[in-house]
Order: sequence, then C-alpha cells, then structure tokens
Amino acid sequence: MSTENTPKLLPLDEDWERAVAVAAHPDDLEYGAASAIARWTAQGKEITYLLLTRGEAGIDGMDPAEAGPLREAEEIAGAAQVGVTTVDFLDYHDGVIEYGMGLRRDIARAFRKYRPEIVISGNHRLQYSSGKLNMADHRWAGLAVLDAARDAGNRWIFPELLEEGLEPWDGIRSVLTGGSSNPTHGVDVGATLERGIASLKEHKAYIAGLSFDFNPEEFLTWGAAAAGERLGVDYAVMFEEIGI
Repeated sequence: MSTENTPKLLPLDEDWERAVAVAAHPDDLEYGAASAIARWTAQGKEITYLLLTRGEAGIDGMDPAEAGPLREAEEIAGAAQVGVTTVDFLDYHDGVIEYGMGLRRDIARAFRKYRPEIVISGNHRLQYSSGKLNMADHRWAGLAVLDAARDAGNRWIFPELLEEGLEPWDGIRSVLTGGSSNPTHGVDVGATLERGIASLKEHKAYIAGLSFDFNPEEFLTWGAAAAGERLGVDYAVMFEEIGI
C-alpha cells in the first residue's frame, strides 16, 4: 500500500505514567487503541477504562437485557488481554447518548478520581477518515471527553464533585483521539499487536452477531501496517493529539 502523498506521523511522547481510556461502547477501544495500550501497560503505565454504555443495543439478534451483561464481560476480558484491570461503566443507554452537562460531569468525576496525565478517546468528528458517517454515540462521547478534560481542573465547574471529596485535577496534558480523520501521531505496536488482536477476539458474541464476516486479525494487521508506513515502522496505531 502506498502512502507517498499521505502526511507522515510524529512519534508520540510516552513520558507519562497514568491514562484513562474512554469509550462509548465495549469493543470501541479494541479496534486499534488496545494494541497501543498493551505497549503502555508493558512499560508499567497505569491505564483505566471508562465505558459510557454496556453496549446492550449492539447485537441485533439478542435482547438488550441479555446483551448488556454479556458485552460487559467481553470488555473486561478484552481489557485483561492488554494489561488493564480497572474497567468502569457509567450505564448510559447504548445508541442514544446525548451531549450534556450530566455526561461532562460524570466523565470529569472519573478524571478527578483517577488523575490521568493522558486521556485516550474516540473520534468526535462527523466522519471517519474513510468519509463514512461517524455514529452519534461516538461523536457526543468524544466531544464530552474533550470538554470534561478541561472541566476536571476547574473547581467552580461541577462544585458538587467537591462535596464528593474530589478535588480539581488539572494534570491532563492531552487527549489522544483514535479513529480520527486527522491523525497526527503514531505509536509503534510491532511488539504488542498480537495482544491487541487477542483483545478484540474476546468480543466473541458481538463479532458473531455482525451481519458480515469479520476477521479481527486481518482487520487490525492491515490497519496497523498502513499506520506503520506513515510512522516508519512495521506496525503502528494512529492518534490525533489534542492539547488541553
């Protein structure tokens, strides 16, 4: 695959110790970011997952009451494959996440609790790099994450968090947006791609419920190879870095 006319990626600064990865649904992080997360946990970094929903509306042939707990279990298993042991769920409703103060407050609460230096999130833009429409849950979640990263450091925004004993946290340096149509940085995942693949493979029920054939190994290997060309390595994951 040729990337002659595609902008090169910058190596991502890895001089940090704690991150929170926020996603709208179980499996969102596994479509690429998990391979980078595996690299970072192997370095001794502390990564926490924050899921806004339990993905209960994600399997067409399964009732949400059954799908939610199943997908929660798959997400916890997938996180374990890349060294993440803390997975929190906020219980927003899958498919109908709305941007608002409640969402910003709940994410800011997690940032004050876990005090990350880096936040990992999904694409907040209207489209993917392919030009296809990005779904509403992803857009609103991504935008709320960006705003909550600022909110977490201001004691006069959501003062009720002070009453919960959560002091402001202004230590977030940047948000790393995965799946962005405007990636700026890359992470070499040559040593951890297999763990990222294993993480996605844990979402067995979700993958089985898709209306098309999907091979996690082929999908992630192809994407990582394309990103690797832009970074100058064999395999990489791309992020758009947004400073806070």
